[in-house]
Amino acid sequence: MTEPQELVEKLLTELPGWLPAQRWFAGKDRPVGSVRPLRTTVLLEEPRLLHVVVEVEQADRVEAYQLLVTDRDESYEATGDGELTGHLLDLMAQGREIDGLSFEHEPDAELTDGLRGRPITSEQSNTSIIFGSQYILKLFRKLSYGPNPDLVLHRALRGVGCEHIAQPLGSITGELNGEQVTIGMLQQFLPDAVDGWAMATTSVRDLMADSEALHADQAGGDFAAEANRLGQAVATVHADLERALGQQDADDDDIAATVRAMGSRLDRVAEMVPALGPFVPALREAFDKALDGRSTIVVQNIHGDLHLGQVLRTVNGWLLIDFEGEPAAPAAERAALKSPLRDVAGMLRSFDYAAHQMLVGQDEDPLLTERALEWARRNRAAFCEGYADAAAEAVGDPRRHGELLRAFELDKAVYEVAYEYANRPEWLTVPLSSIARITGEGA
Repeated sequence: MTEPQELVEKLLTELPGWLPAQRWFAGKDRPVGSVRPLRTTVLLEEPRLLHVVVEVEQADRVEAYQLLVTDRDESYEATGDGELTGHLLDLMAQGREIDGLSFEHEPDAELTDGLRGRPITSEQSNTSIIFGSQYILKLFRKLSYGPNPDLVLHRALRGVGCEHIAQPLGSITGELNGEQVTIGMLQQFLPDAVDGWAMATTSVRDLMADSEALHADQAGGDFAAEANRLGQAVATVHADLERALGQQDADDDDIAATVRAMGSRLDRVAEMVPALGPFVPALREAFDKALDGRSTIVVQNIHGDLHLGQVLRTVNGWLLIDFEGEPAAPAAERAALKSPLRDVAGMLRSFDYAAHQMLVGQDEDPLLTERALEWARRNRAAFCEGYADAAAEAVGDPRRHGELLRAFELDKAVYEVAYEYANRPEWLTVPLSSIARITGEGA
């Protein structure tokens, strides 16, 4: 059997070429300069299972990533080995601590051990492993220093009895360079749940394929009723977060700092993506208008990266998942209090994406484009109406904060421009066309 140090040294020679090919690796936009080990923990002696944290350097970026490694038969990354990942569940069920890594179950949770794991192959920024039909473990591939918002907010929401989350059941935590890091979070698994993106895009396909349906409400798969219920669920989660963790009024300095951050993002992305250049003046004007004529805005803990892929429809209603915030944002930014309107804007952007995803890479078809726009308008309105029905009084109908909501949506679209440019250039037309439309239409 290979000694742990020897196994890690072999691993380090392969990682610069292997990491950029992984869906969860956040540094695909630049070459890997170097990889060095930060800590190695032996979780199991026979068969060997190592938890390895490495530091990846890429130009001016240095980030920590975690790996599970084994040398059973041959050396490989072990998150796809059901027997070995089952050991992680066993350790949480037992409440074990190994060399500074704490495996815990929540105080009121009794876990069944001895289950094999199977990874979800569609995961991107993280790796999730399902155990039986009961549990799902999310491993946070890129490690952030400090408390992880996903774990913190799930625990807070559970504490006030929120009905729109999958219940947290356990965690894996440790220390890195003297600071707390969250390795993984175990939650209730809902095998019959369907994600919102799949439901919404099915509705769009039904509309596009129905030659007799002139309007979105005439197609068999109309999504508006679900969009309305989803709006109510998001508003309820926001209200539950406020009950659990409080809120505060944003003063002029807070709003000014937010607008400056929007402008800074715009400058960075415009320099990187020339196609954004013609829209810069209109975007800057929209961001500046967010300061004008506004009512009091509250800030609180929010989801932070809300879109249709972050919600699940169960037989009992909608659930929100993945409260980490934007994966690319610094930890301090993800943990900061924000306006609930940011989550609303994120979902409005997602409806636009769902409406236009079938048109990406296709020849322009005015009829299909108009259908996509109508579908987006109908479901965006339904979502806002549902949100207004269940919203806390301090927020209310998001549409009454028109200029600020518009600025948040445009800021999200600028973020999407940067993402698509770096990862899916063929999708760049979706956020760019939205920016053109929103800045042209006004509030």
